[in-house]
Amino acid sequence: MRLDKWLWAARFYKTRRLATDEINKGRVLVNEQLAKPARMIAEGDVITVRKAQMIFEVTVLKLLPNRGPASIAATMYEELPQSIERRNRERELRRLAPTIRPEKPDKREKRELRRVKQGLHID
Repeated sequence: MRLDKWLWAARFYKTRRLATDEINKGRVLVNEQLAKPARMIAEGDVITVRKAQMIFEVTVLKLLPNRGPASIAATMYEELPQSIERRNRERELRRLAPTIRPEKPDKREKRELRRVKQGLHID
C-alpha cells in the first residue's frame, strides 16, 4: 500500500494531498529514512510523523484499502511507548512554559505601565 494512502486511511491527515505534501517536505520517515508518497509500506514498518510540535512514531499493524471510521483507523497502527512518553513530556513542558505576548500593549495597558513606573499605581 502507498504511504500517502495509508497515512490518509489511518487519519493522520485529512486528505491524501495533505499527506503527500507533508511527505514531500520530509516530515514523514519510514524506518528512519526519508520516503516518497508512492513508497510501498508493509506491516511492521515504523513510521515517524511530525505534525505541528508533536512527533508520532507508530508501527504499521494493518493495511486497509479504504478510509473508515476513527475507531477502525486506530487499529491500523500502534504508537511506540517511547513516542507516547516523549509527547507527554513535551506537552507538559509546553504547558509549564511562560506564555509570551506577541502583540504590543494597548492604550490602557500603556497607561497602567506608566503609572507603575512613576509609582502612581494604587490598587
